[in-house]
Order: sequence, then C-alpha cells, then structure tokens
Amino acid sequence: MSDLRSLNDPIRLFMLTLVLLFTHLAYVIAEEPTSKRPNILWITSEDTGPQLGCYGDTYATTPNLDRLATKSLRVLNCWSNAPVCAPARTTIITGMWPTSTGSQNMRSEVRLPNDVILFPQLLREAGYYCSNNAKEDYNLIQKERIWDESSNKAHWRKRKEGQPFFAVFNSTVSHESQIRKRPHRAKHDPSKVNVPPYHPDLPEVRRDWAQYYDKVEEMDSQLGEILDQLEADGLSDSTIIFYFGDHGSGMPRSKRWLYQSGLHVPLLIHVPSAFQHLVKDQFQAGSTNEDLVGFIDLAPTVLSLAGVEIPKYLQGRAIIGPRRSPPPEFMVGFRDRMDERYDSSRAVRDTDFHYIRNWLPHRPQGQFIDYMFETPTTQVWYNTFLNGKTNEAQNVFWKTKAPEELYDLKQDPHEIRNLATDPAYGEVLQRMRSRLRDWSINTADLGLMHEADVYRLSRDSSPREIGLRRDLFPVDEIFDAADQAMRLSLERPELLVPLLRDKRREIRYWGFQGLLYQAVLGKRIDPVMARAGLKDESPINQALAAEILARYGSELDRQVGIETLKKIVTDDTASLFDKLQATNGLDFLELKTPEMKDFLARVQAKDNRQPARYQAYLGDMIKRLQSHIAK
Repeated sequence: MSDLRSLNDPIRLFMLTLVLLFTHLAYVIAEEPTSKRPNILWITSEDTGPQLGCYGDTYATTPNLDRLATKSLRVLNCWSNAPVCAPARTTIITGMWPTSTGSQNMRSEVRLPNDVILFPQLLREAGYYCSNNAKEDYNLIQKERIWDESSNKAHWRKRKEGQPFFAVFNSTVSHESQIRKRPHRAKHDPSKVNVPPYHPDLPEVRRDWAQYYDKVEEMDSQLGEILDQLEADGLSDSTIIFYFGDHGSGMPRSKRWLYQSGLHVPLLIHVPSAFQHLVKDQFQAGSTNEDLVGFIDLAPTVLSLAGVEIPKYLQGRAIIGPRRSPPPEFMVGFRDRMDERYDSSRAVRDTDFHYIRNWLPHRPQGQFIDYMFETPTTQVWYNTFLNGKTNEAQNVFWKTKAPEELYDLKQDPHEIRNLATDPAYGEVLQRMRSRLRDWSINTADLGLMHEADVYRLSRDSSPREIGLRRDLFPVDEIFDAADQAMRLSLERPELLVPLLRDKRREIRYWGFQGLLYQAVLGKRIDPVMARAGLKDESPINQALAAEILARYGSELDRQVGIETLKKIVTDDTASLFDKLQATNGLDFLELKTPEMKDFLARVQAKDNRQPARYQAYLGDMIKRLQSHIAK
C-alpha cells in the first residue's frame, strides 16, 4: 500500500516517468541499427559477361534481368578484376587485391593476417543473418566461420524474425562446363550468333556461342524465381538487390584472359524507395553509370549500405551509399597461374584505353590447360590454327604474347588492334606504364615473385605480412627488375647480367625469365649464364635455366637441362610449385623417347605437404607430358 500511495507523490511519479522514458529510448536506440537496416540480396551467375538484353545484346533473352534493370542502377564499366572464378571471388570476399594477399593464383590456399576480417563476418557482428547458396571457392584458409549457413539450402528464410539479412544466391547453369555439355537442343539459332572476330567462324564455335545464350536464358529464369520468392515473402520493399556475373563467358579468350571479354561483367543495383535516403542524389532508378567499378569495391559498398564501419585494410571504395567515394582514374585486372600453367599479366584501363602488361610474353596466350581444352571451340580453333586456316586476329591467341598491349576501347571494342608499338600512342602507353608501376608498389603486388617464393617466405606468417616488409619484398626493386628483363633488355641485352648476378633469388628469377625470353625470340644468348643457373639455390631458377639449355643449348646442354628438370620433379625436398614449374618446362620440349615414358610412369604426384588441388595440377601436367608420347 505504501508503494502504491507513493505514486501519488508528484516528484516520485515524474522520476518514474523519466526512468520509463529513458528505458524505452535505450531499447529503441539499441534496436535501430538492425531493425532499420536494409536487407541485401546478391544474385550472381557464373561465367556471364554483358551478353544481356539490358546491356544492348539483341540476341539475348533475359526478361527478368531486363525488368530488374528498369528500376536499378546499371553499371556500364564493371570489371571482375580477375577473369576466373577463384581469384575473382577472393577479391569479393576480402575486399582486398588478391595480389596483395598472395591469393591471386587460380586455386590456392593462403592465410590472411589475423586482423583481417571478411566482410560477411562484419555484417554478422552487426546483427545480419548471412547466407550463401552455395559456391565459395575462395583461395583462402578459413580460420573462422564466414556464413551463418553456406550450402545449397541456405536461404534468408532461416533467419530470426525481423533480423536483417545478407543473402547470396549463385547460379551455375551458365558455367563453362555447361556450354559444352552434349547432347543439347539449341533454343537460340547458331546461324544468327555474332561470332567475335578473334574466333574462327565455324559451326562448332557458333554452336558453343548459341548454347551459352541458352544457358544465360536459363540463368535469367532462375533469377526470376528468386525475385518471386522475395516478393512472396513481402520483402521486395525492404531489400537492396545486386546482380552481377563473376567474370566473362566461359568461351576461350574470355574466361581466364585480361581482355574486356574476360573482365567486363554486368552489375545491376536496385535500391527500393524505403532506402532511397541511403543513396540520395546518387542515381535514379533505370539510370546508367560509367564510373570505373571493380569487384574490389563490392565489400565496402555493402558495408556502406548496411551502416557498418568500413575497415581501413579494405582496398576498394563504396560506389554508392552514405560512405560513397569518388571514382578512380583507372581500374586494374590481374592474371597469374591458371590451373596447371604458370603465367603472369596485369591490365590497366581508364575510360578510353586498355593496357595489358604480359610479364611472361614468351608463353602463348593459349597454353594448353586441360580443363579449357574440353570446350569444342578451343579444340577446333587450335586445330584450324595448326592447319593455317585462321587469320592474324585469330592467330594471336596461339602465339607468344606481345610484352605490352594497348587498345582503344571505343574504336576497337573486340581488342584486336594492338597500339602499343604505334608512336602516336606513346604518351598513353607511358601513362599506363606509370599507373601500373605505382599500383604494383602501393598495393605490394606479390605476383612479382614466383608462387614458390611467396609460400617459402610466408611459411610462418601470411603473404600479406611478407608483402608489407620491404626487407623481404622490395617491391619497387623487383618491379624494375622485371621491367628490365622483359622489356628494356630487348634493346639492351646487357641489362640481364646484373639481374642474373643479384644476391636476391627473386631478382635472379627475372634475369632467367629474361634470358628465356631472349632465346624464344631467337636471339643469341650466352650459355654460360644459363649453366650458372643450374647451381642456383632456387629450384625455380634452376628449372628456368634448365629449360633454356634443353630448348636452345648444345646437345650436351640439352641432356643436362632435361635431367635437371626431371630431378626437380622427383626431388622429395622440392615443393609442388617447383615441380609444377619443372613440368611446365618439360612440356615445351615435347619429348617422345622411351626414357621419358618410363620416367613419367614412375613419377608420383602425391605430396601430403601441399593441398590436394596442387597435386591435381601436377597430375594434369604429367598427363599432358604423357599425351606427347602417345601421339
């Protein structure tokens, strides 16, 4: 009774009202970060370039994407940064350049620094339910759980009531493997396909392109089903929707290559009216945007829209949202090892020009990759080339590369006229070179070292931490060494001498690559310099020196080179990266001797010290060598 009577006391009643008011306000403030945050839906499709109706392709049948585009921002210049799935997806999930984390090679497993948190984990910490249906394919060793659920059953419907979600749905129906799957009854007429000028106009090529469009149509139907589910759940008005392809089509010279055909992808972003305040004055529904955008920007963009702080280690920018940043002057793409084949190239584009730097120009664009050669177009294109029935634009793919490529994107959208040696474009070329050097140094591009050395140095830490240590990775010196070896030494071969004598194995590496390039071009080389490499502390440098001798030396040098390569392949102390480099070298010899047949039969690709995927790639190379003998 005394407590009830106390409520009649005006002062006590006022104090109680204040307590209740502040309690309510505290509850509202605590709930606001999640209850008023948007849901975010990502729909991605594999191996899908901008061959969509909403991107102006009149051959495409994509009604659901076209309809979504009418109420979305349509980004016209989005790059996947990497032209193949695992490195591209690693860019997305980390928000960092894989070249900065050592995860740029196709299918690798690297560690990240302990302070790097993947952005879905940041969203989960902020109260989001994060689901992934279902592909991951990251080149990372996962320390912690990234998703609330990652499976082919993952769905936003499994979240708690009222909980905001970040849901990813990935369509695989347009993947490279599906455009060559037979039998197949074509819906799109192969005779009406626009065959790009770098492909021979042959029935098999037309059939593959038509099947690609069929698969894109199927993907569009799947996307429509997901959007219907969103509508049925009453979530369309509270969900920001992204759609994008993970890189260019699965056709050869698209997927895996740094041309527009491999890097240019569609990107649609729809923001419903309830969250237009997040992008106020940034764009209108159905509009287009010509800013340079990359997958490096997706993580900070989602965090910006979700109201989550963007970590400083992210290397992209928010393209929309409250934390939107100005667009860059240029965008970068990268390509290093593709499955079992070592290669290395970088691309820089601005609004008008596209520059490609081929760090290993002595390797052909179309190096044999077991998986790629399952596509009929690849097979018929290669055989037509061997028979001398392709034109120059189609021949380029199967020849050694130019060290530099430069294309006018407006005048030459298919990128078949290389302007790098045209004096009229000298200023553009120099500008692109400078941009690449600055970017490589500022981001610590670990691709300037061989994969074997990155792993060797980072055994007790992470590649990113090695990249930030100039005593272990003097990136400016190594970049300049690579430039000296693979460009400047073409006019001044003497520049290779100090590289080959350098105290750093990572710089000697470029000296031996330069020496091999000179030999491939038919220039006279000093075999003494190559022989010295057989005693190098680095098995990678030994392998390069051995390849030079085996391909271009005397008969005695040839035998020594072959035996050295075989020794590396069977050496128990050599890493799988060393062995893979050596088998790459052996492949160019096309040996068909009984001794080689016996040797390959004895070789075991198994090495429990390295991930199984590396063993598979070494196995692919051994099968490739065996195929030479069978022929």
